[in-house]
Amino acid sequence: MNTPTMALGTMYFGTTVDERTAFAILDRYAELGGAFIDTSDNYSFWTSETGFGGQSEALLGRWLASNSGVRVHLSTKVGAQPTRVGGFPDHLEGLREDVVRGAMAKSLERLGVDGVDLYWAHVEDPTVPVEDLVETFGGLVRDGLTARWGVSNHPSWLLERIRATAERAGHPQPVAYQERYSYLQPAGGMDVEGQPIPLGMLSPDGLDFLRRNPSFDGWVYTATLQGRYDRTDRPLETEYRHPGTERRLAALTRVATARGLLPGQVVLAWLASGSPALTPIVGASSVNQVEEAVVGASTILTEDELAELDNA
Repeated sequence: MNTPTMALGTMYFGTTVDERTAFAILDRYAELGGAFIDTSDNYSFWTSETGFGGQSEALLGRWLASNSGVRVHLSTKVGAQPTRVGGFPDHLEGLREDVVRGAMAKSLERLGVDGVDLYWAHVEDPTVPVEDLVETFGGLVRDGLTARWGVSNHPSWLLERIRATAERAGHPQPVAYQERYSYLQPAGGMDVEGQPIPLGMLSPDGLDFLRRNPSFDGWVYTATLQGRYDRTDRPLETEYRHPGTERRLAALTRVATARGLLPGQVVLAWLASGSPALTPIVGASSVNQVEEAVVGASTILTEDELAELDNA
């Protein structure tokens, strides 16, 4: 099997996914060659008893402590933790330097590590000048607290400005961009109801940015639409019910049937095999789900298969 091009999403670990189940998922993911694990300091405040996040990072810290021989790459985020119960989205920690450094210290303590591989500015903070943002995150790289940094849920024009500002100032530049994206798209770029955190959608401009900047890593969440490609008990949201969806689902079914894969597995392969190549963040609540995800993320589609999917 090829190395899976994915990150294991751990949003609900420690809340709706109990510790025993989460440990089994993490164990199996590592056994299958999975390398990247994604979390955030605010996961998952909306399902926690306290109204604040941190449970996912803390559980990962306990798993890492009990698996000292396992080598994984950790990705976590800052900026979207509510400052009061029920404060999302109007009252968030934000991206001021003192807040970011304080949050980083708490994340590292929960994870039980000295540094992470990738640290994200989780959401845009319009109160923080771009010059301050790049100095803050560049400083974390220089201090060895994170190997790299990235930007999540920011418009692509702002990402370009952030990158250019860091370059001019001589700070370590962001190297990753994360947005919501999948094979099926809502009509006219409509907001999708029912998302726990309604944030950004990867736009055509964002895709163009990643194509023009191949050194940037593109990460995407809700890649499998919470299992809706494969589960009949989870119908697509209204925003996805349009003629383009029917054409794409037909092409997806043809490729999946020919390959002997689930449609959701083909979606993961399409994301990782396309242009630009994207790293899907895939959540799992069972060992079977992570096994299926790894198979999909390890599959390399042919040019003909990609063309059939892209042209639908």
